[in-house]
Amino acid sequence: MPTEINRFDRIISIMRQLRAPGGCPWDAEQTHESLKRYLLEETYEVMEAIDGGVDEHLKEELGDLLLQPVFHAAIAEERGSFTMDDILDTLADKLIRRHPHVFGDAKITDSQAQIENWERIKKEEKGAERRSALSGVPPHLPALLRAQKITEKAARVGFDWDHLDQVMAKVLEELHEFEEALANDDQEQTEAELGDLLFAIVNLGRFLSLNTEEALRKTIHRFQRRFNHIEEQMHSRGINLHDATQEELNVLWEEAKQIERNI
Repeated sequence: MPTEINRFDRIISIMRQLRAPGGCPWDAEQTHESLKRYLLEETYEVMEAIDGGVDEHLKEELGDLLLQPVFHAAIAEERGSFTMDDILDTLADKLIRRHPHVFGDAKITDSQAQIENWERIKKEEKGAERRSALSGVPPHLPALLRAQKITEKAARVGFDWDHLDQVMAKVLEELHEFEEALANDDQEQTEAELGDLLFAIVNLGRFLSLNTEEALRKTIHRFQRRFNHIEEQMHSRGINLHDATQEELNVLWEEAKQIERNI
């Protein structure tokens, strides 16, 4: 029975063989750039597995996600840049450095204090690399998640509201401006105001310690379940969805919502 370390070494060995002459042509052709899409796809598949709540699926998807850093490490090793050992050492050192309350003498009272301490240490590490308090948010993040990260960083340096009613007022203000742009039939301004409204809602979620990206994902899942219920019911009645009346669709939609409440 192989040890944990041997299991990891085995994966690295398999990857080296796949990229070596006589190995797999596809694996050998991959670069850091070509793998970017798979890193993102595998991340979302892990999230889907978590939502599904089936451990077997989660185990498999986590393995697929783990393959990505192994792949990138192999490519970097071939260039003589760094190895998987270097990645693991860097990670271990960072975890120890950013948890001085566990591995040192620092005192941390709660999770919020740890977040603030983590950001302070991170800023010290980056030094001159980060000139803005908003630096460090990857531009490729989904827009809602990126907005939340940016507003979190702004809030940490004091750029924030004091009370919930102030945030709600901002949302209503942006909604009003969006309605005005719609009334003026100005497409460019309507788009800008829609963006402002979405940004204000993200800020509201952040102020309430809610993840707006996750909230929207759950809403999309609910919509899909309810819509699937409508499709199934229409099919069982021999009615084409295009031929259904708005009233029939609304009744089935409410029926789907009621089923969810009873689960």
